[in-house]
Amino acid sequence: MSAFWAIVKKELRAVARDKTMVIAILIQLFIASFSSVILTGLMSFYDPEVILQLRFNTSVGIIGDVNSPLIGFLRDRNLMVRTFPSPQEAERALQTGRVDAVMLIPEDNGGVMDLQLFLPESESLSNMMLNILREPMRRYENYLREQRGVHLRYSDIKAKSPVTYEFRYSFAIPLLMFFPAVVAGSMVIDSISEEFEKHTLETLRAAPVSLNLILGAKIVAALILAVVQCLLWSVLLRFNGIRIQNQQLVVLLAAIVAAIIAIASAIISMYFKDRERSQLVYSLFISASGGVSYAFDLSPIALMTRYATGDYYAGPMDMALYFVLLLVLLAVLLLAAKKLVTVKS
Repeated sequence: MSAFWAIVKKELRAVARDKTMVIAILIQLFIASFSSVILTGLMSFYDPEVILQLRFNTSVGIIGDVNSPLIGFLRDRNLMVRTFPSPQEAERALQTGRVDAVMLIPEDNGGVMDLQLFLPESESLSNMMLNILREPMRRYENYLREQRGVHLRYSDIKAKSPVTYEFRYSFAIPLLMFFPAVVAGSMVIDSISEEFEKHTLETLRAAPVSLNLILGAKIVAALILAVVQCLLWSVLLRFNGIRIQNQQLVVLLAAIVAAIIAIASAIISMYFKDRERSQLVYSLFISASGGVSYAFDLSPIALMTRYATGDYYAGPMDMALYFVLLLVLLAVLLLAAKKLVTVKS
């Protein structure tokens, strides 16, 4: 076993010298460390109201009735309100970016209220402002109805944005838990391909170690790196306020998927015996397997989301299929290793 762990340590030390691997790990570290900020930025494209959670200086210019209740509703929405004496000054402020929208509020004379809203030319910014202003404008509409004796109201259920929840548990957690598996597979391919390209595999086999032990050590080294990353990302996500339910099952599923990918990578690299073709086929394998799993509702991402959200009906038996697949690939590796390894001088 000393030879086995010597190979494992050698592979782990090689990762520190591989700039591609180090950069990939650092990118994951950045995502995990600043996940709350990154997710807020991503979610703003889908749910602009998330921006208000950070209380950015979003401002609205007002022309007309400066005593309108709508101004109070805007301030309740954490919006900065700036009044302008003329439409020309408000237009210049909007064009220069000093305000994000302009409202022309006419005097309330008891009749039809013709409120005008001016938005920026940027489509993304104007859509964002429409979403932000929808709630205070609805409150103002309800206020006017009550003043005119029309008793009709919107019912607003106060709750956290579902987009926040979805991004955290269907995007951030699966990304951080499964990306180490992809890195592990690439690490195995690089390691085995290098042995073939440098003709060093026969040297290793000349030592008192078997081929299966050599391959096992390389795969275990990749798995250790993947599991350590998953545990570290879990801690960093917790520091960012993202709590993972069933953390043991989440890490176990990530480890099984990493093992499946690592073993498949070993088979691919032993078959092609060079890095370029192996990495190409490996990339196609990852893409195809992900698509097939979604097509047959077997996606590990969906199961990861269920575990992380604490789904009552998601248990250890749900990952039995992945465990069986792992055993099948392991058997294929052990049976075909000697046939695939044919080093040409």
